[in-house]
Amino acid sequence: MAETSSSSSQTTPETGSYAIVEASGQQFWVQPNRYYDLDRLHSDVDAKITLDKVLLVKNGDVATVGKPYVEGASVELKVMAHRRGQKVIVYKMRPKKKTRRKNGHRQELTRVMVESISVGGKAIS
Repeated sequence: MAETSSSSSQTTPETGSYAIVEASGQQFWVQPNRYYDLDRLHSDVDAKITLDKVLLVKNGDVATVGKPYVEGASVELKVMAHRRGQKVIVYKMRPKKKTRRKNGHRQELTRVMVESISVGGKAIS
């Protein structure tokens, strides 16, 4: 019985603060002092980036949901490195026609560190 309660607490982090932001056409769940890989951003390494498209902010037990964005909320990011993702193989074949095409793709990524999440000018984390 103790195993079921511990496994449910490991699935989602209930404590702490987090935000859901929109970046490069996707939504990301970000937490402070963690790094994430986003699509390539046009900025230098060690540059600071501010994301203003914040959809949700949770600080402890209080959650603020935007319509569509939370006003006055922002997430500070620091660019750590520019990388390339894993190779994805694209293979197309037309059966009985002897037509085959093999292609590979590696996505250009930017690794960023979340430094702070702030609402109304006050850093919540």
